[in-house]
Amino acid sequence: MELAYIPSPSRGVLYLGPIPLRGYAFCIIIGVFVAVWLGNKRWLARGGRVGTVADIAVWAVPFGLVGGRLYHVITDYELYFTEGRDWVDAFKVWEGGLGIWGAISLGAVGAWIGCRRRGIPLPAYADAIAPGIALAQAIGRWGNWFNQELYGKPTDLPWALHITSSADGRVPGYYHPTFLYESLWCIGVALLVIWADRRFTLGHGRAFALYVAAYCVGRAWIEYMRVDDAHHILGLRLNDWTALIVFLLAVTYIVVSAKKRPGREEVVEPGADVSDGEGEPEGESKAETKTETKTGAKDETAADEETSEAARSEDAVEDEDEDEAKGKDGAEAESAGKKS
Repeated sequence: MELAYIPSPSRGVLYLGPIPLRGYAFCIIIGVFVAVWLGNKRWLARGGRVGTVADIAVWAVPFGLVGGRLYHVITDYELYFTEGRDWVDAFKVWEGGLGIWGAISLGAVGAWIGCRRRGIPLPAYADAIAPGIALAQAIGRWGNWFNQELYGKPTDLPWALHITSSADGRVPGYYHPTFLYESLWCIGVALLVIWADRRFTLGHGRAFALYVAAYCVGRAWIEYMRVDDAHHILGLRLNDWTALIVFLLAVTYIVVSAKKRPGREEVVEPGADVSDGEGEPEGESKAETKTETKTGAKDETAADEETSEAARSEDAVEDEDEDEAKGKDGAEAESAGKKS
């Protein structure tokens, strides 16, 4: 018997009367809100308008959910379309089963539609939302904990996950909590992207590409630890091959983009004013603001000096006039004395 382990919830759904409250769904919803919140802060800092990230998310999130479910159903079709299975279960998203590769791909299509409607470049939007997506994944992975799914190989480590359910072929026991590993990895990816974006002023989609590349590295070794059924190609799980290919594409994009379009977009949202939002411009914008402030202060100082100089000149002229008047009065008085 293990003395230390991560317990699994006795059930992943609570009922409020006839309404089911599913832990998996709550994790997805909370993740979306966190992604939009952080994306909005970063968008304002880039010079965008309040509410733009949320407006585009209205397109991106539904597309992402559909894409994630499609990827899962296509790659695990035997769970829904083989003998003894009910194809209607393919629509039961709340029971788990969203592929991140499909979610990002089709979610990008939805984001492109939203960006196009507002005249916004998709790469700039992707850069702003990238760390938020990583945090959303970190939160969403806890939905697998509620469903007691996607765990790793058996282990006796003190942080082993205790699986108690025997449904759908599960074997109760202690396993690597791969959901926790990926959750922590995604938090690290989010912090990496935020740091790199500030340090290197990433633009034109490179912050998003960094998120994709970093996530793929973690997904590869975590995927290797999982024991759930999956298609294998040359001894590797399908998702390992997907992670490898997507990683190479992301790195290639970073290198090529940096050569063709260095720096960052100067304008991310036409007609937007920094004063519209609560954020402050980053990088070059902050430097420009400081420069303008210093220039304005110098101009005011120069104007004050010119005013003081003019005032001194007027005083000097007045003093000369007084001295001249006194001299004339003295001369007239001396002439009058001689005549008398």
